[in-house]
Amino acid sequence: MKSNSTGGLVYSTDAGRMCPECRKPVASCICGQKAMPKTDGVVRVSRETKGRGGKSVTLVKGVALDALALAQLGKQLRAACGSGGTVKDGVIEVQGDHCELVMEALKKQGHNVKRAGG
Repeated sequence: MKSNSTGGLVYSTDAGRMCPECRKPVASCICGQKAMPKTDGVVRVSRETKGRGGKSVTLVKGVALDALALAQLGKQLRAACGSGGTVKDGVIEVQGDHCELVMEALKKQGHNVKRAGG
């Protein structure tokens, strides 16, 4: 039988899917072989206050970038708005109600942007 260098364990009942490169669970993959998220090509910008003590946050969802590029885009948007924020689970959060500013900045970079919510 042939020995396959990229073969081996692909699924474990303990950890689920395994990365073929580093052979660790996909959630704790160290080689950076994460797939880009599937999107419909539209970046949605919305404002939310849930669970934040009444303070508003601008959310940017649907950007088809890898984790490093998404973090860099988040940094650019926060700098353009002059406020703080974070990137969590593929969603960029910018503190404050900056929907119009964020939409303009994303359109300048060539993204197809829509306003989501009210």
